[in-house]
Amino acid sequence: MIQFLRIQNLALMTETSLDLEAGFTVVTGETGAGKSVLLGALSMLAGNRIDKTIIRQGESGCEVEAALYFPNASKINTFLNDNGLPPCEEDVLLLRRSISRTKMGKVFINGKLCTLSLLSMLGKHWIDFHGPGEPQKLFDWQNQLELLDSYAGSAMDMAVYQELFSEWKSLLRQKEEIQNKSQLSEDELFYYQSQMEQIDAVDIISEAAIEALESDFSVANQAAELVQLLEQVEEGLGGDEGVIGKLGRLVMTTGRIANIDKRTAELAVRLNQAVVELDDINAEFFNLRRKSDFNEMEIASFQERMDKWLEVRRKFGPSVKQVMANRERLSLRVEMQADIEGTLGKLDNLIKSKENELHEAGSRLRAKREKAATNLAKETASLLDSLGFKKARFDVIVYAENAFREHGNSRCEYVFSANPGQEPLPLNKIASSGETARVMLALKTLLAKLDDTPVLVFDEVDANVGGEIGTVVGERLAELSGNHQVFCVTHLPQVAAKGKQHFLVEKIQTDDDTKVSIEPIHDDETARLGELARMLGSRRSKVARTHARELLGVS
Repeated sequence: MIQFLRIQNLALMTETSLDLEAGFTVVTGETGAGKSVLLGALSMLAGNRIDKTIIRQGESGCEVEAALYFPNASKINTFLNDNGLPPCEEDVLLLRRSISRTKMGKVFINGKLCTLSLLSMLGKHWIDFHGPGEPQKLFDWQNQLELLDSYAGSAMDMAVYQELFSEWKSLLRQKEEIQNKSQLSEDELFYYQSQMEQIDAVDIISEAAIEALESDFSVANQAAELVQLLEQVEEGLGGDEGVIGKLGRLVMTTGRIANIDKRTAELAVRLNQAVVELDDINAEFFNLRRKSDFNEMEIASFQERMDKWLEVRRKFGPSVKQVMANRERLSLRVEMQADIEGTLGKLDNLIKSKENELHEAGSRLRAKREKAATNLAKETASLLDSLGFKKARFDVIVYAENAFREHGNSRCEYVFSANPGQEPLPLNKIASSGETARVMLALKTLLAKLDDTPVLVFDEVDANVGGEIGTVVGERLAELSGNHQVFCVTHLPQVAAKGKQHFLVEKIQTDDDTKVSIEPIHDDETARLGELARMLGSRRSKVARTHARELLGVS
């Protein structure tokens, strides 16, 4: 959610800073007062392309910055990390964008300068606009299909299908690769075989075997130094002047002390045990020295095996797994040399079998989509009825495709008709922006739990509606704000009264200047009642003010 927003020199706005909260935020004001300033600021932060005419006249540039808080910023941080950007600190994302009349605009994400395209890509993760001229996620068939699959709960079916699809594509690539390759020449065949022999010469049994080789080589390579150090330890422990001999003499002394003073008997025993323990340690160091004393032939053998492994690793991959995968690829190519046609025949059988599995998985996926489409259409149509479309028709059409694709062998399309006798059309063909916004609102209400976009912005959602329908629109937007931060520019008092936060946009004119202000009025009951009364007809009307009180639920 957006916690803080600062706007400077945007349109008629000089500068303002807004502290924002979660939930439903409404923006109201007289027609032409400049309510679009807030939408323009959010559009800038979303990475949309902005004309320089948006800069306030007389100023060299405009700037917008915001702080966004995410209860769980892991998804945002993944995007930032993948694109070389600083992660969020304490789950807060910092955005800043400036536009200049004469220079290149600048974009900063968490303090780092970046491109506008990156800001636009990031915007898709946190904000969704619903209004005339704004990009709509639900206009894109892929997003429609994704939402339908979420509604259908077909994530597992989709995962199974996509795994099969990936395997099928891999088989097709193998077939194409083989078909595009000619028979190997004698020199090529010799080269492939020699590469395999080079790998086999290392005798790679397992990862553990290579780790043991590397360990043995390291020890053998430093054997002389190791033996010298071990000899020093042995001399210090068991030599003529070693610790063990000195302690042995002390053991005899403590024995005599114990004969005189029985209280020291236990100390004498402990000292004797220490001598025994040191003697055992000395023996183990002796065994280590004996095993570490490699002769020149052994060292040369380790060196030769290690050189072979390093060469193989350099040529065929940094790990045993990759080396063996390349060994398998070489082996397959040599085998194909003997019987290319036979290999192609086997691949054709595998491809046909995989296509049968794909068809079955695709059919299961399509059946789930068709069932979900019927339910989604019914729920949406019912909700549209409460939003003023008494005779509207909304359908989700699922149809088969004649090819296997990553999304399945079926797809869908959302179609809508506001009036009886009119053929339903795709959503992006709807002429009225008010109708579009209300259809989006209906779908968003139903799919809110499935859409993880945290910020939703609605403009003209109340176009051509009023009365009880306006109240329903306000209720639906307030309902959406349970899982999202919702902004709505509205002309309806029924909608405005539902806002948790209420910002009033006013145009201030003098003889030689015009400015726009955006001020919070949700904590000022008098100001908010006055604005709702204005929207109802007149601030001075007792009837309007009474109605405004009813809408706000205050006495």
